[in-house]
Amino acid sequence: MTEIMLDKQKTLNEIGTRIRRLRESKNLSIQEFADKLEIEYNNVIRIEKGRTNFTIGTLVKIANTLEVNLKDIV
Repeated sequence: MTEIMLDKQKTLNEIGTRIRRLRESKNLSIQEFADKLEIEYNNVIRIEKGRTNFTIGTLVKIANTLEVNLKDIV
């Protein structure tokens, strides 16, 4: 069970890092990004740090906001 949790956390961290890098490459602040996604500032921070689960719908919204393919995030 621990191995599965570690893999899950590693994946969340990697996705969060990709999202942060893409956001920064678009010169979007965390607040601007949160506003475009219509989510709270703190939720963006949690996503980028891999500290929260998110839905496929949220990932699609993030990809659309960043104007990238979903595969560029996951």
